[in-house]
Amino acid sequence: MTKESAIQLFEQKQVRSVWDIEQEKWYFSIVDVVGILSESVDVQAYWRKLKQRLKEEGNETVTNCHALKMIAADGKMRLTDVADTEQLFRLIQSIPSPKAEPFKMWLAQVGRERIDEIDDPELGIDRLMETYLRKGYSKEWINQRLKSIEIRKELTDEWEDRGVRKGQEFAILTDEITKAWSGLTTKQYKSHKDLKKENLRDHMTNLELVLNMLAEASTTEISKDKKPKNFNENKIVAKKGGDVAKAARLRLEKTTGKKVVTRQNAKQLGTNKNNEIENQ
Repeated sequence: MTKESAIQLFEQKQVRSVWDIEQEKWYFSIVDVVGILSESVDVQAYWRKLKQRLKEEGNETVTNCHALKMIAADGKMRLTDVADTEQLFRLIQSIPSPKAEPFKMWLAQVGRERIDEIDDPELGIDRLMETYLRKGYSKEWINQRLKSIEIRKELTDEWEDRGVRKGQEFAILTDEITKAWSGLTTKQYKSHKDLKKENLRDHMTNLELVLNMLAEASTTEISKDKKPKNFNENKIVAKKGGDVAKAARLRLEKTTGKKVVTRQNAKQLGTNKNNEIENQ
């Protein structure tokens, strides 16, 4: 398991963390977070008692937590209990601390907004647009991104109709499409743009988005025509859909002399301006 270590700051206090490239997750030191929130003089003892209580209550979060080696106070690498973001938020809810209240209130708000969006999907689109605007994306890019979400949904609906399972099988087919049109798997594409957990599409130029949309829309149409009966047949269709966009990419690159797949991510693209193709 390939990992990158980092130190996160919360209220000017250190929280040890590790990025797992394979799982694309941050793992945080539980005792560091518990220490900040509980302000206990013996953090290890506090965490042991909390963990024991949660286990007795049948809390699956504690059961699923595992240990990774992190740099200890003595400078040595020692095993410490870690949690991913979701697990950490659930543990925070079990800590009676005023400092934990902002997290709990945020979780309650997110839950309420999610329920509202189920009742009225348009609210989710409005919030998504507001989020992108706050991040500095141009309206032109946002409209393109929203269209890409619609096309992606049509594709995943088609996959479900063909018996493709969410999760790993979706990811494998997405890799087939991405590699076919761009020459890179999803993970390679993210690494190319120096990304970790971020959504790859949020860091594409307008042109990259358009070609990715073409690849996914083509896959949907080919699937509807060929009606693949099993996963292997769906993989063949996914590659064919990606090949349609690959042909467009190669022709454009030959005409302009510029690479379509860029190293630019959202930070490098700048704010409120049209994304441009980067010369490689």
